[in-house]
Amino acid sequence: MSSIPTIKFGVPGDKITVPRIGLGTMTLTGGYGSFDIAESTAILNRAIDIGCTFWDTADSYGFGANEKLLGSVLNQRGENVFVGTKFGLLLKNPGPDFDGDFSKIFQGISGTPEYVREQVESSLESLGVDRIDLYYQHRVDPSVPIEVTVGAMAELVKEGKVRYLGLSECTADELRRAYKVHPIAAVQFEYSPWTTDIERNGVLDACRELGVTVVAYSPLGRGFLAGNIRKNEDLDKTDWRRSNPRFQQESIDNNLKLVEGLDALAKKHGKSKVQMTLAWLLTQEPNMIVIPGTRRVKYLDENSGAGNITLTDEEIRDIRQLVDSIDIKGSRY
Repeated sequence: MSSIPTIKFGVPGDKITVPRIGLGTMTLTGGYGSFDIAESTAILNRAIDIGCTFWDTADSYGFGANEKLLGSVLNQRGENVFVGTKFGLLLKNPGPDFDGDFSKIFQGISGTPEYVREQVESSLESLGVDRIDLYYQHRVDPSVPIEVTVGAMAELVKEGKVRYLGLSECTADELRRAYKVHPIAAVQFEYSPWTTDIERNGVLDACRELGVTVVAYSPLGRGFLAGNIRKNEDLDKTDWRRSNPRFQQESIDNNLKLVEGLDALAKKHGKSKVQMTLAWLLTQEPNMIVIPGTRRVKYLDENSGAGNITLTDEEIRDIRQLVDSIDIKGSRY
């Protein structure tokens, strides 16, 4: 069994202990191509077995199917599972003919109080819970002041429908403004060796200033840093990464320099590349949780096993020097 480090999580006056290595569940019901529902269910059960019990979902994942999948497991053995879900992305379900092109299904963002209330009721029903542990705004609605949206979210806390509030991909200014309305427990941001924007855009500084936990999604670069993607055609035809700028062939050819560099460092230090990468990320900020996703139980075990890895100062420095030396090609979206 893996030994996953823990962290104190929450808001002033209300802190609980959660694992620092959690589970991003988006791909369990699509997004990265085909999936097997039996394997997805097995991953969730295995995650409970090994203490990987900080789960991340969203009402948009699988067009609602993701929350329902989690709910089917939570109903049986979810007593010790901490679940965060998100609202705000307006997506059109294309049905079985979806080719993975996100632009064809994206219809906007909503942060209106009416939408907040409508979606929390939907998520509560899908998850089969009386209270959501962590409720995020998936993306900030530019047409609705953050104070208005968070004000509506705060009402859900008062009513006992939500325990903690979070934001995803916000700016430092938006976080500070939101925090004045209601304490924010977590900010979710993409953070990995090929995406370190949070270190430079002020968000990490704002999180430290306010005591907000960073939840790092895609800590393995949407699977790219695992090293199994060499060409765009390696991706399933329904995988949305096929249309992502960072996964176009010119970008892949350039960005493989980072994968090869991580390969070399892992061999030099006699460690698993994936585990070394996740362990390195955890050293960058003590108040942080990483949520790698997977569609295979064996990779869940490997990811969670990063908690057993202790990096030396030399190893931490070697990875940072590698990260800083490579100019990653392709925008994130």
